[in-house]
Amino acid sequence: MKRFNFVDLSLPGLKLIKRNIIDDERGFLSRLFCAAELSSIGLNESIAQITHTYTRKRGTVRGMHYQEEPHCDLKIVSCIRGSIWDVVVDLRSNSPTFLKFHAQLLSEKNCYAMLIPKGFAHGFQTKVDNCELLYFHTTAHNPMAERGLRYDDPLLEINWPDPITTISQRDKSYEMMSPNFQGMRLI
Repeated sequence: MKRFNFVDLSLPGLKLIKRNIIDDERGFLSRLFCAAELSSIGLNESIAQITHTYTRKRGTVRGMHYQEEPHCDLKIVSCIRGSIWDVVVDLRSNSPTFLKFHAQLLSEKNCYAMLIPKGFAHGFQTKVDNCELLYFHTTAHNPMAERGLRYDDPLLEINWPDPITTISQRDKSYEMMSPNFQGMRLI
């Protein structure tokens, strides 16, 4: 039995992963990862790191984060508790959708995940209190390669769906992009 259905999204390489649930009177079973099935959509690298985040307050924005080459990673993001508005921005300089974004509702109820290719910035806004996410990364986090875009940069035109209640000082401190921002060239 296939555990996932895959949907191509508006940015090249970006995929929605719909988990197929086995449900009965006891509860449900849902697979979060299967190397064999995910290899069919381009996940051919091993998972180097799994990260669990918890966000307390509705309206919180985290992002927009990415790592520079050679440390950028493909990631799978799943919301396992609560509901988020997940946002990715294409930073690949040679992409026809350079600096375009895609947003997707991920929740514990819809059991969706996003497969985010290398060369994208990622962030999200919590739609409810007490949200938890799991990130599967193909490259371990490297603090020296850590970068970010301003969540409110006018060049991105991201309209967050709810009033922003909380954002970290780090995320507020990212500079606005210059109009000549060149993006990323992937190795």
